Amino acid sequence: MNPISQYYTATDHFVLVPAIMLALFGCAILLLDTWIIPNPSQRKWLLPVFVLPGLGLTGFALWRQQAFLAASGSAEITAFQGALTVDGFSLFFNWVFLIASLIVALVSYKYLEIEGEHHGEYYGLILLAQSGMFFLATGTDLVTLFIGLELMALCFYILVGFLRTDKRSNEAAMKYLILGAFSSGFLAYGFSLLYGMTGSTKLRDIASTLAMRDAWDPMVFLAMATTAVGLLFKISAVPFHMWAPDAYEGAPTTVTAYLSVASKAASFAFLLRIFMGPLAASRASWEPLLSIVAILTMTVGNLAAISQNNVKRLLAYSSISHAGYMLLGLIAGNPTGIKGVSVYVLVYVFMNLGAFLVVVALRRKDLLGEDVEDLAGLIHRSPGYAILMLVFLLSLAGIPPTAGFLGKYYIFLSLVETGHYLLAVVGTLYVAVAVYYYFRLVRSMFQTDASVTEPLATSLGLRVSLAASAALTLAIGIYPEPFLRLAQSSLTR
Repeated sequence: MNPISQYYTATDHFVLVPAIMLALFGCAILLLDTWIIPNPSQRKWLLPVFVLPGLGLTGFALWRQQAFLAASGSAEITAFQGALTVDGFSLFFNWVFLIASLIVALVSYKYLEIEGEHHGEYYGLILLAQSGMFFLATGTDLVTLFIGLELMALCFYILVGFLRTDKRSNEAAMKYLILGAFSSGFLAYGFSLLYGMTGSTKLRDIASTLAMRDAWDPMVFLAMATTAVGLLFKISAVPFHMWAPDAYEGAPTTVTAYLSVASKAASFAFLLRIFMGPLAASRASWEPLLSIVAILTMTVGNLAAISQNNVKRLLAYSSISHAGYMLLGLIAGNPTGIKGVSVYVLVYVFMNLGAFLVVVALRRKDLLGEDVEDLAGLIHRSPGYAILMLVFLLSLAGIPPTAGFLGKYYIFLSLVETGHYLLAVVGTLYVAVAVYYYFRLVRSMFQTDASVTEPLATSLGLRVSLAASAALTLAIGIYPEPFLRLAQSSLTR
């Protein structure tokens, strides 16, 4: 018998194929950029094109895993002695990551050309970041989850500072790196306490051991609190949100779009794995804590967004408030709540990415296109983009029949079902605040005279991505059944 087969089986390989595809193509792009394609003009258009087969093969591998689960009737496939688990939950989030990566890869070519920073490592880092996200959705072991988180985070530290000659980008990357390392220290400490109490890094073993201990046991509470600090930083929840506005503003806008949706989705997958798994028995201790954090997150996110004149900072604080809404689904903790989080993550990808893509279109050589004034009179300059932005803003505000309404509906429904009436009332009140600052942008586009008359910077990839995002934002809101079934599959965990 081959000794390697004792440690790396066919099942292990089958589960790991999506991450392998992402890592191989990510590394291959670096080789293409430096050695294989000597002509710089060829590299510029070949590299983003090379991303597509990588994402395509990753999608095929995910489809095969989904088909295997359906054909076998199994709820999950475990690999590496329980360190990785493919189930409905992991597949749902991995599809979300794939969609976000595809959209960002399609729109990045034109933007990087304008910025004068078209380098192959950009696309390689996108794929490697998604590889880290794969382990956050699929990992069921503390070591696996931590490695996946750090792989994703390291890629984003570099991407945020990708504009090497831009001081804002450099400063944002430095703040993100320092605070990110600080939060990782808390997370590692929390994980070490969990391992010390249970003697295992497997989530199932930890869950069964902690279930026999009191929820208010000092060691359990300390492990929960330090783990929560590390995870709440990743989703930019208050008071661990300080990095988000600066990182969103300073990063390249395409990176900001990717960071705002893919990183948040992966971090919530991680959060759900931990709090609905090993820490489920400690709900009595963490539910009040997360309730306070959710209220603070919605409060700070919504109120701070009102005074912002930079669209990227406004959307950063908006993103913080949306993290608060998603936390409400976790606090509810029932199937409707978890389904609500999944629906919210799905619709958030399209509506938030779409809003940032309009900001990408505003960027030109002589104009950043990030201020509210830059949207002035957009309906006269480019009616199509103005209408698309209106759709995304309505969805972010939760106005029917857009997809954003559906996400908030299931979150509030879960709160009512579980008796969290105060949280439901607070969340509903902050929807009204969000409508106010989103409609500041609408007013600028539709009721203000244009300050700039030049056409927007556009490309085929940008137009396709915007059209697809808007179509899905409306489709999910108007005909939600197929998407609800998809979100329902995420409950299989």
